[in-house]
Amino acid sequence: MALKIGDKAPDFTLPSFTPSPDIANISLADYKGKKIVLVFFPQAFTGVCTTEMCTMSDNFNQYKSMNAEVLGISVDGTFVQKAFAAANKITVPLLSDYNREVVNKYDVLLPEFAHGMKGTSQRAVFVIDENGVIKYVEVTKSPGDLPDFAALKNAAA
Repeated sequence: MALKIGDKAPDFTLPSFTPSPDIANISLADYKGKKIVLVFFPQAFTGVCTTEMCTMSDNFNQYKSMNAEVLGISVDGTFVQKAFAAANKITVPLLSDYNREVVNKYDVLLPEFAHGMKGTSQRAVFVIDENGVIKYVEVTKSPGDLPDFAALKNAAA
């Protein structure tokens, strides 16, 4: 069942190499008392995903000034995400949902992405308030579509 505005955001813990060079487990609960912008993206090193995550990284300080943290989530492995972040100077944490637990919890599993690849994430954004309640949801119709960045910033403000 799709999550909607007003729902409690499901907690999770996922591994990340970014922005730290050492592997760390990051949980949604780690950010209690802060707004969270969860950015699900289909696959590192693809054109639209690179544009999306670079845009989020470039605006990271604007979100921080709104007491909001940005977390990127894909089904890529941690080593792929680490290389993706380094190659593109992405400073937001990228979390690996390699086992597809979180994309299923948030109901954003994309059955087929491209070139026969199955089981990636849809392009989706959730803004979660300081109390863990979803305040904004956007799931794009196509993985080739970028989210509405202006609406996203407005929701995080």
